[in-house]
Order: sequence, then C-alpha cells, then structure tokens
Amino acid sequence: MTKVKSYEIQEEKIFLPGHSACPGCAMALSLRYILNTMGPNTVGLIPPSCMGPIMGAQPYSSMLIPIFHNSFESSASSAAGIKRALKARGKDDVNVIALAGDGGTYDIGLQALSSVAEHNEDIIYFCMDNEGYMNTGTQKSSSTPRYAYTTSTPGGKKTKKKNIVEIMAAHRIPYVATATIGYLDDLVYKVRKAKEIKGTRFILLLIPCIEGWGFPENDVATMARLAVQTGVFPLYEVEDGEKYTINHGPQGLPIENYLSRQRRYRHLTKEQIAEIQCEVDRNWRRLEKLASLFSFKES
Repeated sequence: MTKVKSYEIQEEKIFLPGHSACPGCAMALSLRYILNTMGPNTVGLIPPSCMGPIMGAQPYSSMLIPIFHNSFESSASSAAGIKRALKARGKDDVNVIALAGDGGTYDIGLQALSSVAEHNEDIIYFCMDNEGYMNTGTQKSSSTPRYAYTTSTPGGKKTKKKNIVEIMAAHRIPYVATATIGYLDDLVYKVRKAKEIKGTRFILLLIPCIEGWGFPENDVATMARLAVQTGVFPLYEVEDGEKYTINHGPQGLPIENYLSRQRRYRHLTKEQIAEIQCEVDRNWRRLEKLASLFSFKES
C-alpha cells in the first residue's frame, strides 16, 4: 500500500450552510471537501438525487459555483457538452464536474457515462454511492449489496453489487479512484490528483446513508472507516486502466463489525454473514493481485 500525503485543507466557502441535507449527512460533508479542493473556477452538474434538494431549488443554491440540474440519464454527456462549449469560448481552464448518485451512475446514466469515457471527454465524474435510491424511499439500485434490505427487496437483495470501478477502468480512462470521508486526506489527495489530469476522471465515494442504512447520525465517519477496515470498500486508484495502487485496505476486522451496526442487515443469518465475508475476502485477494502486477515507489 502507498501512503497518502497529509494536506492542510483550506476552507473555500463554496458550499454554504443552511442546505437541506439530513443532519450528519456524508454526502454534504463529501461535497464540502470536493468543492473546497476543486475551487471556485468550477461548473457542476446534478441529476435527480439527494444532491438536488441539498443544492436547493433554482434560483437558489447552497453552492457558490454555477450548477445545472440535468436529466437523470445525462450527467456525463451534459458535463462533456458544457466542457466543450467552454473550450470553444477559450475557457479551457474551467473545471467541469458531475455530481451524481449511484442510481444515476450504475443504472440510469451508465450509457452516457460509458460514451463519455470512450471519447475521453475532459470532465471529472463523482459518484456519490449510498447504495440505493435513497431520495425516493430507499429502493434498491445495482449498487445495493447482496442481502441488504431495501423497500423493494424486503427479504434482502439477491444479486451482488455491480463493480463500477472495474467497469470504468475497462474504458482505459486516465484516472479512476475510490474515496470516502472516513479518510479525508485520501479524499483530498485524489480530488487534487484528478484535477491535474486531462481526460475522463471518475471518483467513486462511499456515502453511508443514515436513514437508508439505519444507524445513528453521529456514526457516519465510523461507518465510512469500517467499510474500509473490514475490506468492504478498499481505497485504491487505477491509472490508464492498468496501474492499480492500493491506498487503504482491510485491517483484520470481521465483516460482522460493519454489518451489525446497520438496520438493513438485521435479518441476516450466520450463513449469509459468512457468505459476505468470503466474498469480501475473495475481492480483496483479487485486488491485491492486480496491484502486485506493478511495482511502485513512494514519492
């Protein structure tokens, strides 16, 4: 694993108080650090998601950058179009970012995202992954993990979570990464790195959802760290579709430490917990093998 540098985080005052996020919302906190790092020379696009009410209804906004509400399926293509328009006007230095949820990324927006990645359009796409359609009542998405309760899978979801990182890496775009507010230095490092790269960049952020997952609002950072420390959500980077770098991974904690703190997993049997543990262990071994194909030197 490679160490991530510590950063002194400057408060840019781009994301303002008074927004309508749930108390303790991981998405709002993630957004604060993303915008602080991207800076004011940025244009954002938001599809229908929790991000919509957090930003506020037009003409009002909780963000001091231009924000466009786009359709559910068009975040990536709309961002690419705005970036091309800015470039045509001689404003190629303006950063264009998409801020989408897992429903608008894994599911409804995947076709446009794949096309944008294939053309290597010069945007940064942030997927705020709270593992379900939380804004409309906690329905499942293809990001919802296996056996998790949602209102559309009351007995637990039967299928596995889609691996969107591998899908995006397969497009051979310059940069793909995972991040979470449980490791803020890592998050800021990856946003800064993506900001300096040209082409399509994709960052997947795990967003523990207080209401949808079912845990106390003061446990958001703890849940984010546990996801990494149990191996459910390792933090890593993929450059040009081939170079894997692991930043943070499991620390020997059993998966039950993570599952038992969430209401959506209360129905699990011991056999199902063991299944999830085996799946997490298998995915981690695979990721280690991918990273071992390359040798790294810490800067």
